[in-house]
Amino acid sequence: MRAAVILFPGLNADAEMVRTIRDVCGTPTTVVWHTETSLPAGTDFVAIPGGFSYGDYLRCGALAKASPILGAIKSFADRGGLVLGVCNGFQILCEVGMLPGALTPNAHLRFECGDWYVKTTAQTQFTKEVGQVWRLPIAHGEGRYQATEQVLARLQGEDQIALRYCTKDGAFGGDANPNGSLRDIAGIVGGPKRNVFGLMPHPERMSESLLGGDDGKRLFSAVLAAS
Repeated sequence: MRAAVILFPGLNADAEMVRTIRDVCGTPTTVVWHTETSLPAGTDFVAIPGGFSYGDYLRCGALAKASPILGAIKSFADRGGLVLGVCNGFQILCEVGMLPGALTPNAHLRFECGDWYVKTTAQTQFTKEVGQVWRLPIAHGEGRYQATEQVLARLQGEDQIALRYCTKDGAFGGDANPNGSLRDIAGIVGGPKRNVFGLMPHPERMSESLLGGDDGKRLFSAVLAAS
């Protein structure tokens, strides 16, 4: 089992991602600079961390999608390799077309930073048990998931909405949604084998009890077991 963490200029959550995968979960991990054209041999799992690639100029993820490593990641995903995009990583996956929809400015036009609750709403290789409520941190100004009604209907019908913002008790709607995402979407799954997962919350920042909780470790434990 080997993991690769992709690093773009401006990302700021790479250290937490590497620590979680390598030190907390005990998986050999290589950091790959975005100008590389291939992934390390034997890679089983690719993670794109959060932050602000290229300062979010133009729009979040718009410049990063042109990086050479994305071609290798797309080929890896097409072969069934597991790909995780967190926050800016999710935005990049949408920009490059590996996931549908777009992440847009928060409805209230404010940067949101704090812990929020999300509920697993689809059984995937990343979220095993439907109905679990996790407490995870968010830190974004452009986290409002939007898509056409046709895309939203397809996501719902094909069970691709993997995480939704909720209350502590698992209820949806109202103040439980921090950014105005349509259908309270916090994360979706896609790819040829439901092997690409993007989410706005940061599971790597809630993976150890010393960080205030380890709900995020559940995601990494699931995906690394699936790899």
